[in-house]
Amino acid sequence: MGRFNWRLQNRTSFLNFFHLRWSYMKLCWHSLSYNSHMNASYATDVCMEPVFWVVDNYTHLLGPFFVVGVALLTTAVVTIAYWIGFPFWWAKSPAATIFLLIVGNWLLLNVVFHYIMAVITPAGEPPENTSLSEAVSICKKCISPKPPRTHHCSVCNKCILKMDHHCPWLNNCVGFGNHRYFFLYMLYTTLGCLFLILFGVEIGYKYLWLDHGDHWTETEPLEGQPVKLNLSGHIIPVTHLNEYDEDLLLPAQHNLPTPAEGIDANSLYTASRRRALWFMTFICVAVVLALGTLCSWHAKLITRGETSVEAHINQSERKRLLAQNKTYINPYNFGPKKNWRLFLGLVRGRKFWRTVLLPSWHKPEGNGLSFHTVHDYDYAAQIDEWP
Repeated sequence: MGRFNWRLQNRTSFLNFFHLRWSYMKLCWHSLSYNSHMNASYATDVCMEPVFWVVDNYTHLLGPFFVVGVALLTTAVVTIAYWIGFPFWWAKSPAATIFLLIVGNWLLLNVVFHYIMAVITPAGEPPENTSLSEAVSICKKCISPKPPRTHHCSVCNKCILKMDHHCPWLNNCVGFGNHRYFFLYMLYTTLGCLFLILFGVEIGYKYLWLDHGDHWTETEPLEGQPVKLNLSGHIIPVTHLNEYDEDLLLPAQHNLPTPAEGIDANSLYTASRRRALWFMTFICVAVVLALGTLCSWHAKLITRGETSVEAHINQSERKRLLAQNKTYINPYNFGPKKNWRLFLGLVRGRKFWRTVLLPSWHKPEGNGLSFHTVHDYDYAAQIDEWP
Protein backbone atom coordinates (compact mmCIF):
# COMPACT_ATOMS: atom_id res chain seq x y z
CA MET A 1 0.00 0.00 0.00
CA GLY A 2 2.83 2.34 0.72
CA ARG A 3 4.35 1.74 -2.72
CA PHE A 4 1.03 2.50 -4.38
CA ASN A 5 0.70 5.81 -2.53
CA TRP A 6 4.21 6.77 -3.57
CA ARG A 7 3.41 6.23 -7.26
CA LEU A 8 0.16 8.18 -6.93
CA GLN A 9 1.96 11.07 -5.32
CA ASN A 10 4.53 11.16 -8.13
CA ARG A 11 1.79 11.14 -10.74
CA THR A 12 -0.03 13.96 -8.96
CA SER A 13 3.20 15.96 -8.80
CA PHE A 14 3.70 15.49 -12.54
CA LEU A 15 0.17 16.69 -13.29
CA ASN A 16 0.65 19.72 -11.08
CA PHE A 17 3.93 20.49 -12.85
CA PHE A 18 2.26 20.19 -16.27
CA HIS A 19 -0.64 22.40 -15.12
CA LEU A 20 1.75 25.09 -13.89
CA ARG A 21 3.69 25.01 -17.14
CA TRP A 22 0.50 25.31 -19.17
CA SER A 23 -0.71 28.22 -17.03
CA TYR A 24 2.66 29.91 -17.47
CA MET A 25 2.49 29.58 -21.28
CA LYS A 26 -1.03 31.00 -21.33
CA LEU A 27 0.09 33.90 -19.16
CA CYS A 28 2.98 34.61 -21.54
CA TRP A 29 0.63 34.49 -24.53
CA HIS A 30 -1.85 36.88 -22.93
CA SER A 31 0.89 39.25 -21.84
CA LEU A 32 2.26 39.42 -25.39
CA SER A 33 -1.02 39.63 -27.31
CA TYR A 34 -3.58 41.34 -25.08
CA ASN A 35 -2.25 44.89 -25.03
CA SER A 36 -2.69 48.12 -26.94
CA HIS A 37 0.06 47.26 -29.45
CA MET A 38 -0.89 43.73 -30.47
CA ASN A 39 -3.92 41.47 -30.15
CA ALA A 40 -4.31 37.69 -30.48
CA SER A 41 -5.29 37.83 -34.17
CA TYR A 42 -2.20 39.82 -35.08
CA ALA A 43 0.05 37.45 -33.10
CA THR A 44 -1.53 34.46 -34.85
CA ASP A 45 -0.93 36.05 -38.26
CA VAL A 46 2.71 36.59 -37.36
CA CYS A 47 3.11 32.94 -36.35
CA MET A 48 1.43 31.81 -39.57
CA GLU A 49 3.51 34.07 -41.80
CA PRO A 50 5.95 31.29 -42.87
CA VAL A 51 2.99 29.14 -43.92
CA PHE A 52 1.51 32.03 -45.89
CA TRP A 53 4.86 32.60 -47.59
CA VAL A 54 5.07 28.98 -48.73
CA VAL A 55 1.48 29.04 -50.00
CA ASP A 56 1.96 32.31 -51.88
CA ASN A 57 5.20 31.27 -53.57
CA TYR A 58 4.71 27.57 -54.33
CA THR A 59 0.99 26.90 -54.72
CA HIS A 60 1.01 28.03 -58.35
CA LEU A 61 3.79 25.51 -59.06
CA LEU A 62 1.80 22.61 -57.60
CA GLY A 63 -1.43 23.60 -59.36
CA PRO A 64 -0.79 21.67 -62.63
CA PHE A 65 0.00 18.51 -60.66
CA PHE A 66 -3.30 18.84 -58.78
CA VAL A 67 -5.20 19.20 -62.06
CA VAL A 68 -3.50 16.10 -63.51
CA GLY A 69 -4.23 14.25 -60.26
CA VAL A 70 -7.94 15.08 -60.46
CA ALA A 71 -8.06 13.89 -64.08
CA LEU A 72 -6.29 10.61 -63.26
CA LEU A 73 -8.45 9.87 -60.22
CA THR A 74 -11.64 10.58 -62.16
CA THR A 75 -10.50 8.36 -65.04
CA ALA A 76 -9.54 5.55 -62.66
CA VAL A 77 -12.89 5.60 -60.84
CA VAL A 78 -14.89 5.64 -64.08
CA THR A 79 -12.78 2.81 -65.53
CA ILE A 80 -13.34 0.63 -62.46
CA ALA A 81 -17.07 1.36 -62.56
CA TYR A 82 -17.29 0.14 -66.16
CA TRP A 83 -14.92 -2.78 -65.63
CA ILE A 84 -16.64 -4.26 -62.57
CA GLY A 85 -20.01 -2.55 -62.23
CA PHE A 86 -21.26 -2.86 -65.80
CA PRO A 87 -20.91 -6.69 -66.11
CA PHE A 88 -22.37 -7.18 -62.63
CA TRP A 89 -25.51 -5.12 -63.28
CA TRP A 90 -25.92 -6.37 -66.84
CA ALA A 91 -26.01 -9.98 -65.61
CA LYS A 92 -28.49 -8.97 -62.92
CA SER A 93 -30.85 -6.76 -64.97
CA PRO A 94 -30.20 -5.28 -68.43
CA ALA A 95 -33.05 -2.78 -67.97
CA ALA A 96 -31.59 -1.51 -64.68
CA THR A 97 -28.15 -1.35 -66.32
CA ILE A 98 -29.43 0.92 -69.09
CA PHE A 99 -31.01 3.22 -66.50
CA LEU A 100 -27.76 3.33 -64.48
CA LEU A 101 -25.78 4.07 -67.64
CA ILE A 102 -28.01 7.03 -68.48
CA VAL A 103 -27.88 8.51 -64.96
CA GLY A 104 -24.17 7.75 -64.49
CA ASN A 105 -23.10 9.28 -67.80
CA TRP A 106 -25.29 12.33 -67.15
CA LEU A 107 -23.46 12.87 -63.86
CA LEU A 108 -20.10 12.22 -65.53
CA LEU A 109 -20.86 14.72 -68.31
CA ASN A 110 -21.65 17.44 -65.78
CA VAL A 111 -18.58 16.63 -63.68
CA VAL A 112 -16.21 16.81 -66.66
CA PHE A 113 -17.84 19.89 -68.19
CA HIS A 114 -17.95 21.99 -65.04
CA TYR A 115 -14.43 21.03 -63.99
CA ILE A 116 -12.93 21.94 -67.36
CA MET A 117 -14.85 25.22 -67.42
CA ALA A 118 -13.80 26.06 -63.85
CA VAL A 119 -10.16 25.48 -64.83
CA ILE A 120 -10.06 27.36 -68.14
CA THR A 121 -12.50 30.19 -67.35
CA PRO A 122 -10.77 33.28 -65.90
CA ALA A 123 -12.17 34.35 -62.56
CA GLY A 124 -12.06 37.96 -63.75
CA GLU A 125 -9.85 40.92 -62.92
CA PRO A 126 -10.39 44.69 -63.01
CA PRO A 127 -9.46 46.26 -66.35
CA GLU A 128 -6.54 48.63 -66.49
CA ASN A 129 -8.78 51.60 -67.23
CA THR A 130 -10.89 51.13 -64.11
CA SER A 131 -11.91 54.58 -62.93
CA LEU A 132 -11.85 55.74 -59.34
CA SER A 133 -15.60 56.25 -59.48
CA GLU A 134 -16.04 52.48 -59.96
CA ALA A 135 -13.68 51.61 -57.11
CA VAL A 136 -14.21 51.53 -53.37
CA SER A 137 -10.52 51.45 -52.43
CA ILE A 138 -6.99 51.14 -53.76
CA CYS A 139 -5.21 47.78 -53.72
CA LYS A 140 -2.03 48.13 -51.68
CA LYS A 141 -0.22 45.47 -53.72
CA CYS A 142 -1.45 46.26 -57.23
CA ILE A 143 -1.56 50.03 -56.57
CA SER A 144 -4.71 50.22 -58.68
CA PRO A 145 -8.43 50.93 -58.12
CA LYS A 146 -10.30 48.03 -56.53
CA PRO A 147 -14.03 47.67 -57.37
CA PRO A 148 -16.57 46.36 -54.83
CA ARG A 149 -16.21 42.71 -53.73
CA THR A 150 -12.76 42.58 -55.34
CA HIS A 151 -9.82 41.18 -53.40
CA HIS A 152 -6.16 40.57 -54.13
CA CYS A 153 -4.99 36.98 -54.66
CA SER A 154 -1.44 36.54 -53.43
CA VAL A 155 -1.03 33.31 -55.44
CA CYS A 156 -2.14 34.77 -58.78
CA ASN A 157 -0.58 38.11 -57.76
CA LYS A 158 -3.54 40.12 -59.06
CA CYS A 159 -6.94 41.39 -57.98
CA ILE A 160 -9.91 39.08 -58.62
CA LEU A 161 -13.48 40.26 -59.17
CA LYS A 162 -15.86 38.94 -56.51
CA MET A 163 -13.09 36.69 -55.24
CA ASP A 164 -14.06 33.63 -53.22
CA HIS A 165 -10.71 31.84 -52.81
CA HIS A 166 -7.79 30.39 -54.73
CA CYS A 167 -8.33 26.69 -55.46
CA PRO A 168 -5.14 24.63 -56.07
CA TRP A 169 -7.24 21.75 -57.45
CA LEU A 170 -8.29 24.07 -60.28
CA ASN A 171 -4.97 25.88 -60.53
CA ASN A 172 -7.19 28.93 -60.73
CA CYS A 173 -8.96 31.47 -58.58
CA VAL A 174 -12.66 31.08 -57.89
CA GLY A 175 -14.35 34.38 -58.56
CA PHE A 176 -16.93 36.24 -60.59
CA GLY A 177 -16.37 34.37 -63.86
CA ASN A 178 -16.18 30.73 -62.71
CA HIS A 179 -17.84 30.53 -59.29
CA ARG A 180 -20.91 28.77 -60.72
CA TYR A 181 -18.76 26.20 -62.54
CA PHE A 182 -16.81 25.51 -59.36
CA PHE A 183 -19.89 24.96 -57.21
CA LEU A 184 -21.70 22.75 -59.74
CA TYR A 185 -18.54 20.68 -60.16
CA MET A 186 -18.46 20.02 -56.41
CA LEU A 187 -22.18 19.25 -56.38
CA TYR A 188 -22.12 16.80 -59.29
CA THR A 189 -18.93 15.13 -58.08
CA THR A 190 -20.48 14.53 -54.66
CA LEU A 191 -23.66 13.20 -56.27
CA GLY A 192 -21.60 10.99 -58.59
CA CYS A 193 -19.67 9.43 -55.72
CA LEU A 194 -22.89 8.88 -53.77
CA PHE A 195 -24.32 7.24 -56.89
CA LEU A 196 -21.34 4.85 -57.11
CA ILE A 197 -21.50 4.06 -53.39
CA LEU A 198 -25.26 3.41 -53.45
CA PHE A 199 -25.21 1.07 -56.45
CA GLY A 200 -21.86 -0.46 -55.53
CA VAL A 201 -22.77 -1.70 -52.06
CA GLU A 202 -23.91 -5.07 -53.38
CA ILE A 203 -20.79 -5.41 -55.51
CA GLY A 204 -18.58 -4.58 -52.56
CA TYR A 205 -20.42 -7.07 -50.39
CA LYS A 206 -19.85 -9.78 -52.98
CA TYR A 207 -16.19 -9.19 -53.72
CA LEU A 208 -14.91 -7.64 -50.48
CA TRP A 209 -17.01 -9.26 -47.77
CA LEU A 210 -17.72 -12.70 -49.19
CA ASP A 211 -14.55 -14.63 -49.98
CA HIS A 212 -15.65 -16.93 -52.79
CA GLY A 213 -12.17 -17.75 -53.95
CA ASP A 214 -11.26 -19.94 -50.95
CA HIS A 215 -14.40 -22.10 -50.67
CA TRP A 216 -14.62 -25.71 -51.83
CA THR A 217 -17.13 -25.98 -54.66
CA GLU A 218 -18.39 -29.14 -56.26
CA THR A 219 -17.59 -29.10 -59.97
CA GLU A 220 -19.88 -32.04 -60.87
CA PRO A 221 -22.67 -33.64 -58.83
CA LEU A 222 -21.76 -37.15 -57.62
CA GLU A 223 -23.98 -39.94 -58.86
CA GLY A 224 -24.10 -43.66 -58.12
CA GLN A 225 -22.80 -45.36 -55.03
CA PRO A 226 -21.59 -43.42 -51.94
CA VAL A 227 -17.96 -42.30 -51.94
CA LYS A 228 -15.44 -41.01 -49.43
CA LEU A 229 -12.27 -38.91 -49.74
CA ASN A 230 -8.95 -40.09 -48.36
CA LEU A 231 -6.16 -37.73 -47.29
CA SER A 232 -4.81 -37.52 -50.82
CA GLY A 233 -8.09 -36.14 -52.10
CA HIS A 234 -8.97 -39.17 -54.21
CA ILE A 235 -12.52 -40.44 -54.40
CA ILE A 236 -12.83 -44.05 -53.16
CA PRO A 237 -16.09 -46.02 -53.45
CA VAL A 238 -17.44 -47.19 -50.11
CA THR A 239 -17.44 -50.84 -51.22
CA HIS A 240 -13.66 -50.76 -51.79
CA LEU A 241 -12.48 -48.81 -48.75
CA ASN A 242 -10.05 -51.57 -47.81
CA GLU A 243 -8.69 -52.09 -51.31
CA TYR A 244 -6.43 -49.43 -52.71
CA ASP A 245 -6.50 -50.51 -56.32
CA GLU A 246 -5.05 -47.86 -58.60
CA ASP A 247 -7.76 -48.60 -61.14
CA LEU A 248 -10.45 -47.65 -58.65
CA LEU A 249 -8.90 -44.34 -57.63
CA LEU A 250 -10.85 -41.63 -59.42
CA PRO A 251 -9.27 -38.19 -59.91
CA ALA A 252 -10.03 -35.61 -57.23
CA GLN A 253 -12.67 -33.10 -58.29
CA HIS A 254 -12.04 -29.66 -56.78
CA ASN A 255 -11.19 -26.16 -57.90
CA LEU A 256 -8.60 -25.32 -55.22
CA PRO A 257 -5.10 -24.37 -56.44
CA THR A 258 -2.45 -27.06 -56.01
CA PRO A 259 1.30 -26.51 -55.60
CA ALA A 260 1.90 -27.78 -59.10
CA GLU A 261 -0.70 -25.55 -60.70
CA GLY A 262 -0.08 -22.42 -58.62
CA ILE A 263 -2.59 -19.56 -58.70
CA ASP A 264 -4.70 -19.50 -61.84
CA ALA A 265 -5.68 -16.46 -63.88
CA ASN A 266 -9.12 -16.33 -62.29
CA SER A 267 -7.60 -15.91 -58.81
CA LEU A 268 -5.39 -13.09 -60.05
CA TYR A 269 -8.40 -11.49 -61.72
CA THR A 270 -10.41 -11.71 -58.49
CA ALA A 271 -7.53 -10.22 -56.46
CA SER A 272 -7.23 -7.35 -58.94
CA ARG A 273 -10.93 -6.62 -58.65
CA ARG A 274 -10.70 -6.54 -54.86
CA ARG A 275 -7.81 -4.09 -54.92
CA ALA A 276 -9.63 -1.92 -57.45
CA LEU A 277 -12.79 -1.92 -55.34
CA TRP A 278 -10.89 -1.01 -52.17
CA PHE A 279 -9.25 1.87 -54.06
CA MET A 280 -12.58 3.03 -55.44
CA THR A 281 -14.25 2.78 -52.04
CA PHE A 282 -11.56 4.89 -50.39
CA ILE A 283 -11.70 7.58 -53.10
CA CYS A 284 -15.51 7.82 -53.17
CA VAL A 285 -15.92 7.95 -49.39
CA ALA A 286 -13.14 10.54 -49.05
CA VAL A 287 -14.67 12.71 -51.78
CA VAL A 288 -18.14 12.55 -50.24
CA LEU A 289 -16.81 13.55 -46.82
CA ALA A 290 -14.41 16.28 -47.97
CA LEU A 291 -16.06 17.69 -51.07
CA GLY A 292 -19.55 17.20 -49.68
CA THR A 293 -18.69 19.26 -46.60
CA LEU A 294 -17.14 22.01 -48.75
CA CYS A 295 -20.15 21.99 -51.06
CA SER A 296 -22.50 22.38 -48.09
CA TRP A 297 -20.44 25.30 -46.80
CA HIS A 298 -20.56 27.09 -50.16
CA ALA A 299 -24.29 26.42 -50.49
CA LYS A 300 -24.76 28.15 -47.15
CA LEU A 301 -22.70 31.12 -48.35
CA ILE A 302 -24.68 31.36 -51.59
CA THR A 303 -27.92 31.31 -49.61
CA ARG A 304 -26.67 34.29 -47.60
CA GLY A 305 -25.40 36.13 -50.70
CA GLU A 306 -21.74 36.23 -49.77
CA THR A 307 -18.39 34.70 -50.69
CA SER A 308 -15.84 32.97 -48.46
CA VAL A 309 -13.87 36.20 -48.06
CA GLU A 310 -17.00 38.22 -47.35
CA ALA A 311 -18.14 35.69 -44.75
CA HIS A 312 -15.19 36.63 -42.52
CA ILE A 313 -15.60 40.34 -43.23
CA ASN A 314 -19.33 40.28 -42.50
CA GLN A 315 -18.78 38.35 -39.28
CA SER A 316 -16.32 40.97 -38.07
CA GLU A 317 -18.75 43.75 -39.00
CA ARG A 318 -21.59 42.05 -37.12
CA LYS A 319 -19.49 41.85 -33.97
CA ARG A 320 -18.33 45.45 -34.31
CA LEU A 321 -21.83 46.85 -34.82
CA LEU A 322 -23.32 44.55 -32.19
CA ALA A 323 -21.05 46.19 -29.62
CA GLN A 324 -22.67 49.49 -30.67
CA ASN A 325 -26.18 48.00 -30.40
CA LYS A 326 -26.54 48.10 -34.17
CA THR A 327 -27.47 45.43 -36.71
CA TYR A 328 -25.31 44.69 -39.73
CA ILE A 329 -27.12 44.02 -43.03
CA ASN A 330 -25.30 42.33 -45.88
CA PRO A 331 -25.97 44.66 -48.84
CA TYR A 332 -25.81 41.77 -51.34
CA ASN A 333 -28.28 39.49 -49.59
CA PHE A 334 -31.58 39.53 -51.51
CA GLY A 335 -32.95 36.49 -49.70
CA PRO A 336 -32.31 32.77 -50.31
CA LYS A 337 -34.48 32.39 -53.42
CA LYS A 338 -33.21 35.50 -55.22
CA ASN A 339 -29.61 34.79 -54.24
CA TRP A 340 -29.78 31.33 -55.82
CA ARG A 341 -31.48 32.65 -58.95
CA LEU A 342 -28.76 35.25 -59.42
CA PHE A 343 -25.96 32.78 -58.72
CA LEU A 344 -27.24 30.07 -61.06
CA GLY A 345 -28.32 32.56 -63.72
CA LEU A 346 -32.01 31.61 -63.58
CA VAL A 347 -32.99 35.01 -64.95
CA ARG A 348 -34.05 36.46 -68.28
CA GLY A 349 -35.97 33.38 -69.33
CA ARG A 350 -33.39 30.71 -68.47
CA LYS A 351 -34.84 27.42 -67.27
CA PHE A 352 -33.57 25.21 -64.45
CA TRP A 353 -33.34 22.03 -66.55
CA ARG A 354 -31.29 23.76 -69.26
CA THR A 355 -29.14 25.88 -66.95
CA VAL A 356 -28.42 23.54 -64.05
CA LEU A 357 -29.33 19.99 -65.05
CA LEU A 358 -27.47 20.28 -68.36
CA PRO A 359 -24.11 21.93 -69.13
CA SER A 360 -24.51 25.64 -69.83
CA TRP A 361 -21.98 28.25 -70.97
CA HIS A 362 -23.98 31.31 -69.92
CA LYS A 363 -22.07 34.07 -68.17
CA PRO A 364 -22.90 35.44 -64.71
CA GLU A 365 -25.25 38.37 -64.31
CA GLY A 366 -23.53 41.78 -64.51
CA ASN A 367 -19.97 42.80 -65.30
CA GLY A 368 -18.27 42.14 -61.94
CA LEU A 369 -17.28 45.80 -61.52
CA SER A 370 -20.47 46.96 -59.83
CA PHE A 371 -23.23 45.11 -58.02
CA HIS A 372 -26.80 45.94 -57.11
CA THR A 373 -27.61 45.99 -53.40
CA VAL A 374 -30.70 45.45 -51.30
CA HIS A 375 -31.17 49.21 -51.30
CA ASP A 376 -31.94 49.06 -55.02
CA TYR A 377 -35.62 48.25 -54.54
CA ASP A 378 -36.37 48.45 -58.25
CA TYR A 379 -33.76 45.79 -59.00
CA ALA A 380 -35.06 43.49 -56.26
CA ALA A 381 -38.56 43.74 -57.73
CA GLN A 382 -37.18 43.20 -61.23
CA ILE A 383 -35.72 39.82 -60.19
CA ASP A 384 -39.17 38.60 -59.23
CA GLU A 385 -40.60 39.75 -62.56
CA TRP A 386 -38.01 37.83 -64.60
CA PRO A 387 -39.53 34.57 -65.89
